[in-house]
Amino acid sequence: MAKKIPMRQCVGCGEMKTKKEMMRVLKTPEEEIVLDKTGKKNGRGAYLCMTKECLVKARKNKGLERSFKMSIPNDVYDSLEKEFDEENG
Repeated sequence: MAKKIPMRQCVGCGEMKTKKEMMRVLKTPEEEIVLDKTGKKNGRGAYLCMTKECLVKARKNKGLERSFKMSIPNDVYDSLEKEFDEENG
């Protein structure tokens, strides 16, 4: 029997993709929002496609706010975008 592939929904565009194709955004127990490059850190995760557009969409449609049930300040989005740019050169 084929192994079940974990699917995740992008909080930006709403598309379902495999976990490997997504980037994990994490809310740590200390209420910090960070990019989780390993996908293994503890905390509440939300997933985004590997495109900047989805990060921008998630910011517009408050996808991360809904996932984490908290308001997310603009500077957090700015630092996520900066991290994202560094990651994807």
